[in-house]
Amino acid sequence: MFDFARRHVVAALAAAAALCLPSLALAQTEIRMMWYSDGNEGEVLRDLLDRFEKQNPDIKVVIDRVPYKTILENLPQILASGQGPDLARVTDLGGLSKYYLDIAPYLKDKAYWDENFKEVLPWVRPVDAKEGIYGLMTQLTLTIPLVNTTLFQQANVPLPGPKASWDDWAKASREVAKKVNVPYPIAIDRSGHRVSPLIIDMGGKLMAGDKPALVDDGFKAAMKILYDWHQDGTMSKALWGSVGGTAYRGANEEFANGQVVMYYSGTWQIPQFAKTIGDAFDWQAVPNPCGPAACTGMPGGAALVPIKTTKHPEMVAKILDYLASEPVYSEYHARTYFLPASTGLAKKGVPYKTDNAAVQKSLAVAIEEVGKTSPIAFAYQGFEHNRIMFNATIARLNQAISGEMTLDEAFKRMQADVVDGLAAKGIKL
Repeated sequence: MFDFARRHVVAALAAAAALCLPSLALAQTEIRMMWYSDGNEGEVLRDLLDRFEKQNPDIKVVIDRVPYKTILENLPQILASGQGPDLARVTDLGGLSKYYLDIAPYLKDKAYWDENFKEVLPWVRPVDAKEGIYGLMTQLTLTIPLVNTTLFQQANVPLPGPKASWDDWAKASREVAKKVNVPYPIAIDRSGHRVSPLIIDMGGKLMAGDKPALVDDGFKAAMKILYDWHQDGTMSKALWGSVGGTAYRGANEEFANGQVVMYYSGTWQIPQFAKTIGDAFDWQAVPNPCGPAACTGMPGGAALVPIKTTKHPEMVAKILDYLASEPVYSEYHARTYFLPASTGLAKKGVPYKTDNAAVQKSLAVAIEEVGKTSPIAFAYQGFEHNRIMFNATIARLNQAISGEMTLDEAFKRMQADVVDGLAAKGIKL
């Protein structure tokens, strides 16, 4: 009789536990994060967030992984419609800033953020905000050339030196491509951001105070170089011409397949190439080419930003606080091979976990190049409406390259595009 009673008690307890399961599930809040990856950072982030969830069993973070193109082209439309995820990883930092949430009121230690991220916090603030925490930089980036050194060795052509000009790199890359029969001497991402260093190197000012000043003599000289390179084969019309309008087009696949001599992209490609190239050939980042005015890269990066339509601001802030904490932030960068935006961590140094010689050399060059970045480049990157200028540059230049208009006509169209784009936002030049 005792066994019978005990079985019924056990059964009753099991039934009660089963009834409790739905309420436990409901107690767990789901936070959705829209995320793109350049390399392995999505996997690293998931590992870090798994630990966070164990510490915070009431929060479940779902990472919705999307292509970078979705972040550029679709996310702005989603946010404009009043919808969106709780968090999103973005690169148009200022352009989307009106949709970001200030998490400062929910942080444990706002002073830690102000001290360690003071250089980049303004990048994600809305134009009228002088204070507040509107996102966490998941990486600081710098445009930089990535070179297939195996091709140079096979062609018996020496690498241009650290102060080599853009013309020096063009001549050397054409010579290598011809000798070893590869299709792309130079490839540059089809991006207004990516062609900006050449503009600054050639003397372009881009800004006049806080106002855009796109087309000047330095700008025209840079556009002429890019135009000429597409006519003489230094750059291939097949790459930029494969998409239209303001669409982005990278050449990372072509570089990873050994078809590009010098690829002008940026530090975000380092972790990807460590994986996709493996030991197929030797490659590394090299110092930025020089023009008469500068030898600069273009800074940038990606930020994980809180979207103000979220219904769970405290939890969103808790996630960002965790990811920004020095031990977690350090591990994230050490495993992804990114440059940190935290000044405190930069001073201490990131313990990068790699024995890959290409990665080691590239990170060493990149860290050194950060200190050589032109103030013009920082100002241009920090301008809230730089996307309008980026898009006007790349769309109209491509039309000139394809023969739809002359370069002079393209310059006029670029100017008009900037005026019209700013007017649509209520800004008059």
